[in-house]
Amino acid sequence: MEIKIENLVKKYGENTVVDIPQLTIDKGELIGLVGNNGAGKTTLMRLMLDLIAPTQGYIESNGKRVDQDEQWKQYTGSFIDGRFLIDFYTPEEYFAFIARTYGIDGDMLKKRLEMYSSLMHDEILGTKKYLRQFSEGNRQKIGIIGAMIVNPQVLVLDEPFNYLDPTSQITVARLIKQLNQLMDATVVISSHNLNFVSEISTRILLLEKGHVIKDLDNENDNVTAELENYFQTAN
Repeated sequence: MEIKIENLVKKYGENTVVDIPQLTIDKGELIGLVGNNGAGKTTLMRLMLDLIAPTQGYIESNGKRVDQDEQWKQYTGSFIDGRFLIDFYTPEEYFAFIARTYGIDGDMLKKRLEMYSSLMHDEILGTKKYLRQFSEGNRQKIGIIGAMIVNPQVLVLDEPFNYLDPTSQITVARLIKQLNQLMDATVVISSHNLNFVSEISTRILLLEKGHVIKDLDNENDNVTAELENYFQTAN
């Protein structure tokens, strides 16, 4: 699905946190959002998911504004932070809730969860624990799996490598890339981990104070040096 941004501005008081005149993300692109804290990455993602209202402008998903039409919710998977979880559910209950919302039957849910067994390591399913009782790392895994089991055509993940051990980070990067390639899904991720972003993204957007200051084609994994130079010299 194509995502299109037009004259998008988000202000909090006098502070402008996002200012993007025009941007198009094509179907099947894997976009990495990078930038220092306060660059506007999470705010942009929240605008994409209609979690907050823009001060001006709009975002379209598949040709329809996300703030005026809800069809995008049927094909979009997302995880921004732990507030997306339902803390008094077990993982099984949480995944079943998502499955019902997206019209996924029990047999299909079971098959899809099996695809993510390498990320769960027998630490999530069958534990009889509520989501609030899990470590931050396992909560992160549950949120990411919940976003991906719907086989989304659009996937939005904010800092998916946070709280994860190195093995799990590698697994998450592989799963994101796999979903992008097998489903031709449009993926937008943000991360401070330049290595993983450079490794899996086809295009990288560098944000600074709400502006896209670099739009980098990464088809040949050729942007690492440019990004490292920016962050080494940034104030």
